[in-house]
Amino acid sequence: MMKKEISQIIDGRRVIVKKPELLAPAGNLEKLKTAVLYGADAVFFGGKEFSLRSQASNFSLENIQEAVAFSHAHGAKVHVTANIVMHEENLDGLEDYLLKLDEIGVDAIIAADPHVILTAKRLGCRFETHLSTQMSSTNSEAVKFWAKKGVERVVLAREVTYEALTQIIEQSPIDIEYFIHGAMCVNLSGRCMLSNYYSRRDANRGGCSQSCRWFYTLEDSRQQTIGNTPFTMSSCDLASITEIPQLIEAGVDSFKIEGRMKSIHYIATIVSTYRKLIDAYCADPDHFNMSDFYEKEIAKAANRKVSTGFFYGIANEKQQLFNLRDEHPTQEFVIRVLAYDENTGLAKIEQRNHFKVGDVVEFFSPSQDNFTMQVEALYNLDMEAIEVANHPMEELYLKVSSHVSANDMARKVRK
Repeated sequence: MMKKEISQIIDGRRVIVKKPELLAPAGNLEKLKTAVLYGADAVFFGGKEFSLRSQASNFSLENIQEAVAFSHAHGAKVHVTANIVMHEENLDGLEDYLLKLDEIGVDAIIAADPHVILTAKRLGCRFETHLSTQMSSTNSEAVKFWAKKGVERVVLAREVTYEALTQIIEQSPIDIEYFIHGAMCVNLSGRCMLSNYYSRRDANRGGCSQSCRWFYTLEDSRQQTIGNTPFTMSSCDLASITEIPQLIEAGVDSFKIEGRMKSIHYIATIVSTYRKLIDAYCADPDHFNMSDFYEKEIAKAANRKVSTGFFYGIANEKQQLFNLRDEHPTQEFVIRVLAYDENTGLAKIEQRNHFKVGDVVEFFSPSQDNFTMQVEALYNLDMEAIEVANHPMEELYLKVSSHVSANDMARKVRK
């Protein structure tokens, strides 16, 4: 297979011409629209059937139709997960479901079961078939095997190191997708049995109860408690900010962000940060400066402790696990902009969390730089001055110090 060149000399400088797709999660339509508006090239979500993440607000066929229309109108692609491990009782209805997805016009399905893949091909569906990370693909020969079965892309296992990744890309006849951010699983590629054992909820069919993140008491052979701190198998989240230049130069086709259960603030923050980083590097890779801006932005979302996962090799327990929960954002999401009046300097906003006059907020946007301001004037819809915004989803007017646009957001800065 002829590999597409990564970069070219244009106007005297090297420019990345094979820019990787930025693929973002969408737990519902609001999150999907946020991901697309904040810079995702493609989004992925599950339908009501055949999908993992059963606790997410999975999409009905009507939702999928709206998602495709919105995404395509904004130049983004739609990938629908059909990645459960199929049991006998799951077989009914698959053909009809795949044909409906094809009729709607989704761009790809993400599948883990060979039956789903072969059925899509037999039916002549026009969408691409992508192999889920659930299949634990960790080598080039496995990728070649799935390519022969008609798969157009393989989502590699999270356990693949950078060294192995470069070798796989070199030999792969199809696209390679690689996780760059989000939750990690203590089990190999998410093939968890703990959830089934402890709560009778099948993690491989969408019912994961996150048993690995529970607190446990450790006992020795005499049933004496070991230590004073509860034990957990909770994995650190993956964050690949500093590794993005290497991954771009390696020729990864798609960068995947995990997080269908996350908030719109999380989605907007993570997607926009990686979008800005990818664009900045691709525009002038030889003079790119990896500032601390990107890592600071990521920290403003509700993250656990982060690590680079298996990028540099097999992670040990100190690199991959953390004992005490550490899920606090440095700032709190409080405002979504609905509209802005240039003449009055008033933004019509939707309140998302408690804030008040005197608080300092930071606005961020997919189209302009962040700015910070103190809340000095706040009004209800009757233009009566108020001091506190404490009713969830309430629409208000806020005097802002700089131009804002619909769908911009603001965080309350912690003192």
